[in-house]
Amino acid sequence: MTAADKRKVSVALLSVISNTTLVVLKLIIGIMINSVSVISEAIHSGVDLLAAIIALFAVKTSGKPADKEHPFGHGKFENISGTVEALLIFVAAIWIIYEAIEKLKHPASMGSVTWGVYVMLASSIVNMIVSHMLFKVGKETDSIALQADAWHLRTDVYTSAGVMIGLGYIWIGEKFFPGTDLAWVDPAAAIAVALLIIKAAYSLTVESARDLLDVSLPPEDETAIRKHIASFSPTICAFHSLRTRKSGSYRFAEVTLMVDSGMSVEESHRITEDVTEAINTQFPGISITIHIEPCNGDCIPKCLEGCFLNEEELRKVRIKHGTTAQS
Repeated sequence: MTAADKRKVSVALLSVISNTTLVVLKLIIGIMINSVSVISEAIHSGVDLLAAIIALFAVKTSGKPADKEHPFGHGKFENISGTVEALLIFVAAIWIIYEAIEKLKHPASMGSVTWGVYVMLASSIVNMIVSHMLFKVGKETDSIALQADAWHLRTDVYTSAGVMIGLGYIWIGEKFFPGTDLAWVDPAAAIAVALLIIKAAYSLTVESARDLLDVSLPPEDETAIRKHIASFSPTICAFHSLRTRKSGSYRFAEVTLMVDSGMSVEESHRITEDVTEAINTQFPGISITIHIEPCNGDCIPKCLEGCFLNEEELRKVRIKHGTTAQS
């Protein structure tokens, strides 16, 4: 296991420990003061705990090297993890909304909300710290599983703060406006929590599922790859058929390079190694498949789009091979 993989596992394990602690505390306090919003936050943290466990499994598995059954590595485990985490959030949010509506229909008295405020404050602080660590390591290692887990906890920060404000509102009302019916505030806060959770779940689903469908790398990544290839002109006459995808934190690219038809096999092989090394400087670990073809001036549209030759150079190539320009 590499140093990066060990960092990913360590921070994922920290997330599991912190979420376990928060689930227990929120559940105890929520039941003790009969607060559906605090209990909903316990459920939210429970989903976060499950997501953290899935993320821990994913980062451990994705770090395994390629084998006979998985020749392209195990990176997709991270994408599967992120997708499952997002779907779990949808389920939890629907349950929270159902319970909150039931409490609006059948309101019940609450106990002292002070402990609820304390546990929500503690939850916000802990999750802010842990999510920051997850984001940091997730971005540094390009781990979609850790970033998904970080978004889980960052959402929990905001929802815990929302519940805390709602409970604080009830506390102020009881203290300064006795007799005022504020029972609706607690389930209303729970519904607000659920809506925020659904929004986060949608974003996570899109982000994690896109790589399962082998969507191309972001435009800025492909532009960077094109610039690296262009830096080898005029040795490379043109390129075409660039295809990219991502699996977990691993990037893959395929491209066809057009070179002088008289270039030796040894020289063309050296060019592929140089191009691969150049792209690796920006995207460490990227797997690149390069196909070499001779440039004979018989320019097809897709080749013209990536052509590095000026008109005079292109004319000489066509004269050499007796070809003409394509319409």
